[in-house]
Amino acid sequence: MKDPVDVLIIGAGASGAAVAWSLAETKMHILCLEQGGWMNPAEYPSTGRDWEAKFYGEWSSSPNVRGRPEDYPINDDNSPIKVVNYNAVGGSTVMYTAHWPRLHPSDFKVKTLDGVADDWPIDYDALTPFFEENDRMMGTSGLSGDPLSPLTNPPMPQQPMGLSGAIIAKAMNKLGWHWWPSDTTVATMDYEGRARCINLGHCTPACAQGAKSSTDITYWPHAIRAGVELRTHCRVREITTDENGMASGVVYYDKDGVEQFQPAHVVIIACNGVGTPRLLLNSASSRFPNGLANSSGLVGKNLMFHPYAQIYGYVKEPTDSNRAPPTCLWSKQWYDTDLSRGFVRGYGVQFVRGAGPVFEAVVSEQKGILPWGEDHHRVFRKLNGHRLGFSAICEDLPEEHNRVTLDPVLRDSHGIPAPKIDYTISENSRKMMEHALARGREFLETAGATDICVNSPIPWGGWHLLGTARMGTDPERSVVNEWGRSHDVKNLFIVDGSIFVTSGGVNPTSTIQALALYIADQMKQRLANLFD
Repeated sequence: MKDPVDVLIIGAGASGAAVAWSLAETKMHILCLEQGGWMNPAEYPSTGRDWEAKFYGEWSSSPNVRGRPEDYPINDDNSPIKVVNYNAVGGSTVMYTAHWPRLHPSDFKVKTLDGVADDWPIDYDALTPFFEENDRMMGTSGLSGDPLSPLTNPPMPQQPMGLSGAIIAKAMNKLGWHWWPSDTTVATMDYEGRARCINLGHCTPACAQGAKSSTDITYWPHAIRAGVELRTHCRVREITTDENGMASGVVYYDKDGVEQFQPAHVVIIACNGVGTPRLLLNSASSRFPNGLANSSGLVGKNLMFHPYAQIYGYVKEPTDSNRAPPTCLWSKQWYDTDLSRGFVRGYGVQFVRGAGPVFEAVVSEQKGILPWGEDHHRVFRKLNGHRLGFSAICEDLPEEHNRVTLDPVLRDSHGIPAPKIDYTISENSRKMMEHALARGREFLETAGATDICVNSPIPWGGWHLLGTARMGTDPERSVVNEWGRSHDVKNLFIVDGSIFVTSGGVNPTSTIQALALYIADQMKQRLANLFD
C-alpha cells in the first residue's frame, strides 16, 4: 500500500496548478494526479501549415471528436451547446483563447442587485489580491484603466490592435459604444522565460511558441521545483471515505491501466464543472448513497455554460485573419442589468479579428455564402481575410434542471460512467442573445460589413463549465462553504469552476484561478483547525 500524502489534488489544469503552487510553500507532501500527460510543443499544430485541418480531428476542442486515450466521452445529445475541454497537464489552458477578463463586483451580488439567483458568500474585494497574484504568475497583457471593467494592472502592454482593431474601434466610436483593448495571457514581450507572441497562428489549438500562458509552462514548473509531485496518466475513478466519513484517498488507474489506491489526508478536486460532479456522483457509498458531498442534492445541478451569440460579416478592408491573438478588443456596454432591454443581467462582448482560410472555406460553404463552380474563387477572395466578428458571452443564471448526471450506458476506456448533460437555454438568456445579435448587426453594418451570418448559440461553445458544486454558507443550498470546503466531508475541497454561484458575462478562467489561490490561502491560514 502506498504511503498517504498530506494533500492529493485531482486535476492539473487551471485551478489544480494554482492551488498546488500556493500550497507548496507549506512543505507538505502534495501529490497531483492528472489523467492526461505532458504536452510537447514541438508537436502542436501551429508548427505546421496544416494546423487548421488538425482542428477538425486530433486537435478538436471537443473530446468526443478528438477521442484521445486521455479523454472521456460526454453524452451531450440533450444540449444545444456541446462540451469542449482538454485533458493534459495544463488542462484546457492548453487550448483556450487566452482572453482574460475578470468577474465584475456586481456578479457577486446578483440576488441583492437584481432579485435573481443567489449572492456569493464572498465578494470581489476578497479575491482582488489573488487576481493580482494570478496575473503576475500567468503573465497578462493589457491596458489598465477601462472605465467599465474592474481595475487591473497587467505586467505587459496590450496586444497590438492590428488591422481588425482599427476597423472595430472606428465603428464602435461612431455608435458611441464602449470598447477597450482586451486583457490577454499572451506575452507581448519576453516574460519570465516565455518568448513574446510571433503570430504563429490562432491561439486555440495550443501555442508552440509558448507565448500563451498555459499552466504547464507557468505554475507547474514553479510548483514542481518547490516539491510538488505530479503523476500523469492517472485517471481517478472515485474518492474513498473512512469510518468517520472523512475522505481517505482515491482509487485510480495508472498509466498501465492498473487499479491503484492512493491514501491522503486532504483531497482537493480540480476537474472542471463537468468532471467534478462526475467524480463526486461516482463516489457514492453506503454513507453517501447520492454521491459524495451531496447532502444538498445539488451536485451536478445548476450547470452554467455561457451561451454565445455570435454574428459576423465581411468588410472591404483586409482584417487580421488568423494572425495575432483572436480577440483584441472587448466591450462591457451591456454588462449589467437594464430592465428596459427586457431581461436581467447582461453580457460581455469580445470582438474577433477574423479566421484562417481553411476555417473560412469550410464554414462559408456550410453557411451557403461560398458557392461551388466558376464563382467559387472570386467569392472566396472576397471572404478570406475580410471577416469581422462580434461574440456576446451571455450570462447564464443557475437553474437546477441544467445538470450533469452519470450516463447509464456510456463509459470511458476504464469502464467509468461518462457524464450526461441535460441543458436548455433559459428565456432570459434567449432574450439576451436576441438583444446582443441586434447590437452586433448594428455594429457590423456601421463597419460596412455584408454577408452577415449568425451562430446563436455557438454549438461547440461549451468552454465554460460552471456551477455544479456551488459555494455558500447554507449546507442545504450549496456543496462547499465560502472557502471551498465540502459541508459534508471536512477534508474535501473543490477549487474549479463548479463552485461558481453565478456565471457573470465574461470568460471565467481568471476568476477560477483567483478562487483557487484564495482557497489555498484560506487552507494555509486554517491548517491548525482544518478538520474541525
